[in-house]
Amino acid sequence: MFKSIAPIEGIRQPLVQWLWEDKEVKFDVPLLHKNLRSGERVLDYIYHIEDSKGNLGDTGRLMVTNLRIIWHSLVHKKYNLSIGYARIGNTNTRIVHMHSKARIASQALYILAISNETRFEFLFTDVSGETSRRDQPIFASVFDVYYLYQRTYLYRDLKLRGAIVQAGQLVILPDEQVFSHVQGVWNLSSDQGNLGSFVVTNIRLVWFADANETFNISLPYLQIESLRVRESKYGPALVIQTAETGGGYVLGFRVDPAERLNELFNELCSLHTIYGEQPNFGIQYNAHDARRRLEAAEEELAQASQFKVDTFEELDERQEREINTKLNSYLAEGCLGKVSSQGERDPLYCKELGFAMEPIRDGYKLRDLWNIMPTKMETME
Repeated sequence: MFKSIAPIEGIRQPLVQWLWEDKEVKFDVPLLHKNLRSGERVLDYIYHIEDSKGNLGDTGRLMVTNLRIIWHSLVHKKYNLSIGYARIGNTNTRIVHMHSKARIASQALYILAISNETRFEFLFTDVSGETSRRDQPIFASVFDVYYLYQRTYLYRDLKLRGAIVQAGQLVILPDEQVFSHVQGVWNLSSDQGNLGSFVVTNIRLVWFADANETFNISLPYLQIESLRVRESKYGPALVIQTAETGGGYVLGFRVDPAERLNELFNELCSLHTIYGEQPNFGIQYNAHDARRRLEAAEEELAQASQFKVDTFEELDERQEREINTKLNSYLAEGCLGKVSSQGERDPLYCKELGFAMEPIRDGYKLRDLWNIMPTKMETME
């Protein structure tokens, strides 16, 4: 944490809209399903869904966004809930019996969420009455988007000492563009400072040490509360205040010369403002394409599982019974002691095989014992 900044007046950058949507569980927020934040996009709609634990009997719909799951009632407009992906602890699908005399089996989505040390259990049930939906993956988009969310945290969250740099080069994220690479940047988080480099992109600001690239920080613009240039005991420094969701750190960096510091500050202010207007949360998903891929995979699997008679040949069972009969008889005679009177016999060299072997007993030929399978197999038509 940076501690060496003198408390003098500086230039403050306007705040980016605080991100809470993926980190909280909320109930009955007015016009929840209409007031999405900037950068939030609805990736899929799932209709005829009931919140079976909280609003039994109310038909609603699920909205799968790139930050959370939203359910809202179509009967009572004020009933809704928002479940951020960061709060989901467990999720799966179940077959449940609807509350009716017919006891119709329906598919349901179970979600366990944990927020502020409170456990929430949700059960979203398909109430369409369509039996065909019971065997369809109607909740597949929830699992797909949640999977993508877990793997795109660098777009949204501050990361310290991550595997983000390889051989002095930043590992670029999808849709990320590098605008500047500034060397000779001092991180003033300790008394002696650490020399490193800045990488400025359209999504984040990255600093890593020259001596040890695993000593680094990846800071998305989403987690920057303010940017300013202030005086420190090391001279003018770039000071970055992170949001509470980003740890509430105060970070200081010295860039020489002063002109380069001002250029970097202006560039960061501009990118910070642009990103605040239209954030990129890193999740790219198309529900229609995903359904087509799933249908194609299921069709291919069904075709592969079909039994094709013309690809197999059936052997004549009479030939199968003849396989190995002489060899079996030869071995059986030895096991039953029928040749004990002959005693042990010295091995003889066999020209056909090229090694020494026990002499073959009377009534057998080498070919009888060597040919395990008949020389010609007939197939049945």
